[in-house]
Amino acid sequence: MRIALPTNDGASVSPHFGRSAGFLVFDIEEGQIQKREMIRNPSCHSHEEGACDHGSNESESSHSHAGILSALTGCNVVICAGMGWRAAEALKSAGVSEVVVTAPGLAEETVTAFLAGTLAASNQAFCRCSH
Repeated sequence: MRIALPTNDGASVSPHFGRSAGFLVFDIEEGQIQKREMIRNPSCHSHEEGACDHGSNESESSHSHAGILSALTGCNVVICAGMGWRAAEALKSAGVSEVVVTAPGLAEETVTAFLAGTLAASNQAFCRCSH
C-alpha cells in the first residue's frame, strides 16, 4: 500500500492538498512503514485564503490536477487536512481508493494512526469552491 500526504516542510501535513510544496509518500508492507519518499508537487499553485469564488461556473478544464495525479501514481490512500472537491474526485477517478480528511499533524504519526485504525477523520466536507 502507498499512502500520500501533502506537506510543506517534509514532516507535517499541509493544511491544503493543492497548495502544498510536495507529498510524503509512505510505502507500507505488513502494516508497517517500510519507505518514506518526498515528491515535489509539480502543479504547486496558490489559492490565497478567501480568494475562492464560490459562485463561479468555471469549467473543470481550466484547472487541471494532472501533474498531481502523475506524481501520486500508485498511491492507494491520500490523507490531508483540506482539499477541494475536484481534487478529491480526480484522485478517486485515478484509482486512489480512499481520501481521508483529518486535522493537521505530524505526517508519520498520522500514517501510524491510520494504520492502527485510530485516525480521527474530520466531519468537514470537501471545499466546494471553484478550484
